[in-house]
Amino acid sequence: MQLFQKKSPFYNLALFYIIISFITRLILLIHPITSTEFTVIDTVKIFLLGLISDVFVFVVASLLLLIYLLFLSNSKYNKPYGYIFFGGLVLLLVYMISGKSILNEYGGIVPEIGISFIALKTILFGLLLFLPHYRNKIRVALFSITIFIFVFVIILNSVSEYFFWNEFGERYNFIAVDYLVYTNTIIGNILESYPVVPLFICIGIVSIFSTYIIVKKSKYYLEHLPNGVDKIKNFGLYGIVFTLSLFVIPNVSKLENSNNVFINNLQSNGLYRFYLSFRKSELDYYKFYKTLPEKDCFAIIKKQITGIKKEFPVQEITSLSPENHKNVVLITIESYSADFLRAYGNEQKITPFIDSLATQSLLFTNLYAVGNRTVRGLEAVTLCLPPTAGESVIKRFDNKNKFSTGSVFKKRGYTTKFLYGGDSYFDNMGEFFSGNGYDIIDKKSFQEKEISFANIWGVCDEDMAKKAINEMDKQSCSGVPFFNHWMTVSNHRPFTYPDQKIDIDSHAKSREGGVKYTDYSLRLFFEMAQKKSWFKNTVFVILADHCASSSGKTELPIDKYRIPAMIYAPGFINPKKYNNLMSQIDIMPTLFGLLNFKYTSKFYGQDVLKKDYKPRALIATYQDLGLIKENILTILSPLKKVKQFELILKPNPKIAPEFKLYYEQKPLINKRTDLINETISYYQTASYLLKKKKYEK
Repeated sequence: MQLFQKKSPFYNLALFYIIISFITRLILLIHPITSTEFTVIDTVKIFLLGLISDVFVFVVASLLLLIYLLFLSNSKYNKPYGYIFFGGLVLLLVYMISGKSILNEYGGIVPEIGISFIALKTILFGLLLFLPHYRNKIRVALFSITIFIFVFVIILNSVSEYFFWNEFGERYNFIAVDYLVYTNTIIGNILESYPVVPLFICIGIVSIFSTYIIVKKSKYYLEHLPNGVDKIKNFGLYGIVFTLSLFVIPNVSKLENSNNVFINNLQSNGLYRFYLSFRKSELDYYKFYKTLPEKDCFAIIKKQITGIKKEFPVQEITSLSPENHKNVVLITIESYSADFLRAYGNEQKITPFIDSLATQSLLFTNLYAVGNRTVRGLEAVTLCLPPTAGESVIKRFDNKNKFSTGSVFKKRGYTTKFLYGGDSYFDNMGEFFSGNGYDIIDKKSFQEKEISFANIWGVCDEDMAKKAINEMDKQSCSGVPFFNHWMTVSNHRPFTYPDQKIDIDSHAKSREGGVKYTDYSLRLFFEMAQKKSWFKNTVFVILADHCASSSGKTELPIDKYRIPAMIYAPGFINPKKYNNLMSQIDIMPTLFGLLNFKYTSKFYGQDVLKKDYKPRALIATYQDLGLIKENILTILSPLKKVKQFELILKPNPKIAPEFKLYYEQKPLINKRTDLINETISYYQTASYLLKKKKYEK
């Protein structure tokens, strides 16, 4: 069982991780931000249970190390196996370089990463194969590099935990997960906030020294590599300990039950906390954001959302006219910024059909997406709820049986379907929509003959358009009204689509090509739909899920949230522009108003065509929560931070006033307390409803 002996790299690296974890825990314990006193029992609990957690977390996290050690062997270089394996690597490399590998379907830097990895593996294997006299020296060098990577990551994680604790007073939470999502922004922030170069030099020096010690203590293992039988025994024993770890880690975590949150945090393992935060996907609003007394929040929101009588947030939506049960097709377009359209100043002519359709529709010229991910857009038009801190409701465990647009249609006898050209398993969409009463039509529903082109994201929008028409034909035969929600996929990297459909080369893999091909597919869809008997009895809602880009100079650059949106129904809704400020969560309640639906609502979204609507828009990232109102942007951030900016419209004589996108965001010197309180009320009450399960249907 060489793997677990003192001369084993596995043993020595485990010991190193445990020592670093102990030092990290001790430093956090005495850190000034840890403003509490600990009893002897508390201290013993922190370090004892912390040690148990660290040991078993290392076992799970070291799986890659185990695989690497098991593949260390001399026999694989013997004739003829070594030459066969080397030949296989060369053929694989040629296949990757050919540009026809599966990785090329995704595009971006993924093919380059794949080629680099296989090329490096081929070169190193060749050196070990053809230079047997230098094999031991080469292996020691490669082994040292491998151990250095593990050591560097362990130390870097420890330093990161320190800085995270220094800022937030706890181990990793969803903010740490968020840092991985917004890598560019966070790296920029780190570069500006910390002495990165000296810090990394120090980490590098410590890592090199630690690697030297571990390699020296583990050299015996390299000189006496285990044989096949020993490797099987090692793997079997590791498998037992690994399985035990999966049981022990969550159960030790359950013992983090002290009333003192510092004890719970110090006892925990940072890596496991990160994993839990990733799965839980939410931030506790009450812990990280500025709050108000609940009764004050409810009182403020009741003034903003009309129709709330007694129980918050229940509203009675009424109409003097009879309900109109027309079919409804909601099309959310992937990554479709307002500035793609001609009206907003684009001169590339990449949206000719949408430009034309906008002139025939009720066009919402001043509408903002709630977020910058697809799940946020889907959440907004389905739940009509402010974007709460952390991950979208769609990706949370508690995402079923919510009050939704689908439930409003269902109550009127509609069939409700979610149509998606990709695999609805992605981003948890399938579970969310099926858990809220939708039937799912996704890539798995397609027959082979129905697919003319597909990439990593799914079938092209053109194929989905044809599939959608067929589904609507079937639904119309039943005599029951239908509500279909179609999410497009083609305007997404790698921006590949069928040849000779548009005047931008399909091999260019450009954003403009993706936008124009989606526009082409929508034209095809409507050309087919207009020939159907159900067309005249159908209302089409078209809007983006989010913008193509979200980065900017400020936390929430509002031009990166402005999206096109329109409702098209010839003979039913007259073409006109609605220019007031509004949110993505308002689009479906506005549609329900046009259909004269009478229903009991929990939506925060409002019918913007009503006289008592108060213009505002809600925009957010995973942690920055914003409200746009009265030309002021208010932003709530973790650590109970609040910022306000005056929005000053930038002049552009080439664009009509209602389509101007760009604002200077000037920090507000005299804060508007009323708008701060309103912003808090929107997000605090939404978090409250979800936490208390009061947003169920």
